[in-house]
Amino acid sequence: MRFIRYIAFLALLLPFGSLQAQDLAAGEELFLNQCAQCHTRNMKDDLTGPALGGVEERWADYPKEDLYAWIRNSQKMIADGHPRAKELWNTWKPTVMNSFTGLTDEEIDNLLAYIDGMYTGTYGAPPPGTGGDVAATGVAKKGLNTPLYIALFFILALLAVVLARIISNLNYMAQVKEGHAPARRKTLVDILTSPGLISFAIFALVVAGGYTSVNTAIQLGRQQDYQPDQPIKFSHATHAGLHEIECQYCHDGARRSKHSVIPATNTCMNCHKAIKKGSKYGTAELTKIYASIGYNPSTDKYIENYEDLSQEDVKQIYTKWIADTYVKDNPEKLDRVEDIVNEQWDGLVSSLTNKDKPKIQGPIEWVRIHNMPDHVYFNHAQHVSVGKVECQTCHGPVEEMEVVYQHSPLSMGWCVNCHRQTEVKFADNEYYQSYQKYHEELQAGDRDKVTVEDIGGLGCQKCHY
Repeated sequence: MRFIRYIAFLALLLPFGSLQAQDLAAGEELFLNQCAQCHTRNMKDDLTGPALGGVEERWADYPKEDLYAWIRNSQKMIADGHPRAKELWNTWKPTVMNSFTGLTDEEIDNLLAYIDGMYTGTYGAPPPGTGGDVAATGVAKKGLNTPLYIALFFILALLAVVLARIISNLNYMAQVKEGHAPARRKTLVDILTSPGLISFAIFALVVAGGYTSVNTAIQLGRQQDYQPDQPIKFSHATHAGLHEIECQYCHDGARRSKHSVIPATNTCMNCHKAIKKGSKYGTAELTKIYASIGYNPSTDKYIENYEDLSQEDVKQIYTKWIADTYVKDNPEKLDRVEDIVNEQWDGLVSSLTNKDKPKIQGPIEWVRIHNMPDHVYFNHAQHVSVGKVECQTCHGPVEEMEVVYQHSPLSMGWCVNCHRQTEVKFADNEYYQSYQKYHEELQAGDRDKVTVEDIGGLGCQKCHY
């Protein structure tokens, strides 16, 4: 009986431990659904809103209830003249923080605990290759809870077997007392192979299998944190970050069409007819651009009938350019010229050819990263030109990415939550002039904002037509 009491004690402790772990997991879920559109997940870098790491320390001079009030309704605190609220508003205006009036103190505490855990590195771990900016969505939860659930399952299973054995013995003793006991009492094997236990085991397997199948199906096609190698080592950190090239200069379709479009090589050539050597890779990557479009950097001219040239002819043109440039920049290393030329040429051929594209000439086949399901309609122009949504809201801090990865889950729930929270920019936007009722309510003070949800942003037909 002492063993049974010990097992029962452990079984009672485990759910409590799981509940404690769920606090951080609940905070993570709140952050992903409510905050991640405006705040970076490493809690250290500014985005649309400030970095959240250390937020409790920055509010330490005020009661914690003030921080709760700020999270629930920042504009009210600003209007009331709270010093910290006014300071934040003066720093970040005209960006307005969404209101979260429905959050309880416990939910805010969970959120703050998650923020602190990510900021200090004590919760979860960023996936490799993301520079520490992407929270390991789901990984942290599994890392904390899955072993507990497995341990709980085996302990409860063991407890069930022990209890079944006890019940069997009690039944046998009762039958002996009544004088019609069977020839022998049931063994453990008899109990484990009984129809009732086998039926329960089958039922449990069906439930577990169904649960796993549904969860796996929900994740089908999701590729958050996907970070493939591209045929050319294009650095967004260099172009969008260091040189501050506007996103829509290259992805010019984002403001006028459904698709943001992959920039054509001609767009690259607008700059790289003049900039012929990269700051990091020299001629290695830029020569791939020239070879794909048929531009001879040695003569500053496009090559006539380039499509008809053999690979050997193409090789002569671009290996000469690589060799001449290397010799010019490294006159003391002439013994390495052949190795450098062969290395860069092999990389060029590997990047620009494959079994379906045997010729170097032709478009660069970039690897697509963000890919919505076929049954989902998404229009970039609607969000960029009409909604005035910043690119980083969905794509994350691209200007910091050496290699681009998918920042957001792009799930239905993620989109729906964004539509529920995002305030429509009515002012000076002719697109919304037809919503006379909302304009009147805003002017009368009956409404402080209009969200995408208010103008039909949650209608099924908006995305699934």
